[in-house]
Amino acid sequence: MAVLDIIAASSGPLRFTDVLQLTNQPRGTLHRQISNLIEEGLLTVNRDHSYELGLRLLQFAAKAWASNRFRTIAEPHLHRLHEATGETVHLGVLRNTDVVYVDKIESRQNIRMVSQIGNTAPAWCTGVGKAALSALPDDELRARLGRISFRKFTPNTLADRQALLSEIEFIRAEGNAYDREEHETGICCVAAPIHSADRQLIAGISVTGPAYRITPDVLRSWAGITRVAAAAIMDDMATQLSPRS
Repeated sequence: MAVLDIIAASSGPLRFTDVLQLTNQPRGTLHRQISNLIEEGLLTVNRDHSYELGLRLLQFAAKAWASNRFRTIAEPHLHRLHEATGETVHLGVLRNTDVVYVDKIESRQNIRMVSQIGNTAPAWCTGVGKAALSALPDDELRARLGRISFRKFTPNTLADRQALLSEIEFIRAEGNAYDREEHETGICCVAAPIHSADRQLIAGISVTGPAYRITPDVLRSWAGITRVAAAAIMDDMATQLSPRS
């Protein structure tokens, strides 16, 4: 998995020496791992002996996508939120200290934000990620925050653990999280938390767009409908994912 993560995170194919430096594995061990991944179709080797993700992963992704009940339950609510706002709508699931985008509906506008389903982003400086963090129990929240290495993506990025804890208190009180150009300059969003009854699934839904179009007043005007969408998803989850369903 470490090898696959490294190659997936790269902007282009990687050679053996690149992977070796990034994994700190013994040369022989890494060679066997890569050979096995190629044999199983999880990696592809190019003519220049560089490696890319294999096509078998697409088969896994397609099956996971088709059978993901959470995404299926959330989908109509994402569409309603998109129809109400006209902007990009994201659905993200919390994983460790990151958020993974599992669904997206593009803005109808000509200028849109660039994001992809399957990409990850730091939970602590994105609207959907902060919303998800706010749904964690306090002990789990503090444990995860202790694993974050805070760094500045923009001048507006929260600087430390205490600033994030204060922000999460606000999110819990209001029911909404905001990204005011904290992860990407020029991008803002409003989000709301989603969680299953047992909190095994922690997620968030957001409306995102360029800052010149998504002003603070616009964000506040969409806060309520974003909360409504999140609540509707949780209601449907409680019904459709119950042991009897």
